[in-house]
Amino acid sequence: MTSLGDKGSVQTQTKVLSQGCWTQVSCLCCVSERVEPLVLIQLPDSVQPVTKRWLISLIEASKRHGGAALLAQPGEDECGNVIVVSAPRCTLLRATEDLGLCKKYRNEEMASFSYHDRDNFTNVDDMQEFLTLAERQYIVKIELDSLQAQKKQRIPGVPDALGVLEAWENICQKLVRAGVIKDIFPLHNQQRLNDVCRRWYSKKQIWRQPLDAIQSYFGGTVAFYFSFLQFYTWALVPPAFLGLVLTFLVPGGGGVVKEQAVEGVMEEDDDGPSVSGHMVQAVFSMLWSTLFIEFWKRRSSSLSHRWGTRHLTERFAEPRPGFHGTLGLNPVTGRLEPLFPEWQRQLRVGLVSLPLVGLFLGLVVLGMTGFYHGEALVQGFHQDSGSLFSGALLYLPSIAHTVYTTILKNVYHAVAMQLTKWENHREESSFQNHHITKVLLFTFFNNFAVLFHIAFYKQDLPLLRKKLASLLILNQLVNQCTEVVVPFIVDHFLSAPHKKEQEDDLEVDKLRAQRSLPPFPGLFAEYIELLVKFGYLSLFSCVYPLTAVLLLLNNVTEIPGDAYKICKLFRKPFSAPVSNMGVWQTAFEVLGFVSVMSNCWLLLLSPRVQEFCLEGGISGKNIILVAILVEHVLILVKMILAFMIPAEPDWVRIKREQIEFNSMQALRQQDVTSFIPKHSLA
Repeated sequence: MTSLGDKGSVQTQTKVLSQGCWTQVSCLCCVSERVEPLVLIQLPDSVQPVTKRWLISLIEASKRHGGAALLAQPGEDECGNVIVVSAPRCTLLRATEDLGLCKKYRNEEMASFSYHDRDNFTNVDDMQEFLTLAERQYIVKIELDSLQAQKKQRIPGVPDALGVLEAWENICQKLVRAGVIKDIFPLHNQQRLNDVCRRWYSKKQIWRQPLDAIQSYFGGTVAFYFSFLQFYTWALVPPAFLGLVLTFLVPGGGGVVKEQAVEGVMEEDDDGPSVSGHMVQAVFSMLWSTLFIEFWKRRSSSLSHRWGTRHLTERFAEPRPGFHGTLGLNPVTGRLEPLFPEWQRQLRVGLVSLPLVGLFLGLVVLGMTGFYHGEALVQGFHQDSGSLFSGALLYLPSIAHTVYTTILKNVYHAVAMQLTKWENHREESSFQNHHITKVLLFTFFNNFAVLFHIAFYKQDLPLLRKKLASLLILNQLVNQCTEVVVPFIVDHFLSAPHKKEQEDDLEVDKLRAQRSLPPFPGLFAEYIELLVKFGYLSLFSCVYPLTAVLLLLNNVTEIPGDAYKICKLFRKPFSAPVSNMGVWQTAFEVLGFVSVMSNCWLLLLSPRVQEFCLEGGISGKNIILVAILVEHVLILVKMILAFMIPAEPDWVRIKREQIEFNSMQALRQQDVTSFIPKHSLA
């Protein structure tokens, strides 16, 4: 295909889509090279050819002429109405510097990439070696997202009401609203995907996953999730072993709840963990959660260094799509872009977002109160009537509460997303962090409010033990269904006819099959699930020692199940380079801190511990004072442990400081060179 002849085009070029690659010739800023198709833009069948040609020319135009400086190829008729996009070497290299990625220097050490010093980096002439597939595809995404109309203009072939682009309006968002673009997603490389699958879930690699291959193909976001899941699974072995010992080897360690008749009334006898077993489990849970988080930080920093994402510079990148404000010069970068005052954003968060979040949390508490009130009413009615109808009504409060919380959760998630958009965050990470924080607060209340109510208001440890056991067992059954049974059915029955069709026309199906898959829903729900179960373990495991055992069994099926889903059941997701888990790591740290207080007071509420204290002459207010003292001591121990364990290993710290020093030296050398007169250099 020949470009449209725009003077701002990246190149006058010939491109041939053959065997998954384009041959690119005569690039003004790159040597002749072979580039692969990276991203698919799906258009509706009704789009006009003139609109499609205009979009292709815009994608290929240089940045100084308002384009994305990418390569575009229209899809064939049998592939549907699509545009396949890739990127030339110069665009990829400049974006690598803008993102702040680190790559191997000529001395084989990691260094912050500099476009002006590009020749001193290894594999810089081969983009498929220099950048991972996920990085190349993400660069294409950010270049497409950064397309803005430089002046008010019309979109060719689009009706009047939808075809007007205002000055500095985001073009891709406008085209989506106008119905010109249906979807944009990265393309699979089938050969590499098969290799990742073979090394990953096909060999049942539960304890040792190919993390480098995952990061290279799916990106850092996915790789960090599976690395954390693997690390978490290994970390569950010690508490699971302790739980088995306390349950089966220590008398009374399993926390069995018996019922006995006293004067004709059925009463629950708390044959819970022994004093020693209860204290061991509580103290171990608090220390384990601290060590787990601190050692994960070290693991995370090692991975981010290895993957070159330790020094990302998102603050200086282009604003995220959807960010709006008054057009002006960015005081840091000097670029013309929308500006939005930080104080206005803070006002929106403080005066609108926080009160609305508090309102929904109050609705959670209101629903829980209504549940207990309704349960008391139907139980009283059943005791009076004793009919089958009244017996059926006993399930009504639970059903009503489940429906209420489900509806409330869906409404809240929609409100949280709209609030976060309205807050108008410039960086994508800031947007995600604020959105996740809102959902986490609601999730914490929604999942743990009932357990805290049973533990600290009703002070009914046998009921807490039964409730926790039922939640874990139910989650285990649901997990087995969603992680094992559903993927098996999809793979062996629903996908089998499509696999047969794919054998007939493999080349055409590479595009058609990927377009038919649903979009990847993200890892939000997966992290929420891990966080809730981590909360069960760190907050309440002292009353049910088998918690870690059930979570370990869950993770054993979670890893291959999640791996299969992301490889086979969804489109390939875009994945931004990241240096850690972001706000999720903070959420786990907060739960670890809360676990100290939770376990201390659960220990105090144990009848056996109270009996032990009374026998030792400690009673009344003195028991509470002792509990507060123990709590503060354990918090101090937790803080000391966190301080004594560095967040990054020494070798990573040294490498990080070397990168910072070399970057400073390179910048200083560049400044010196810029002041030397050109005739002196000659």
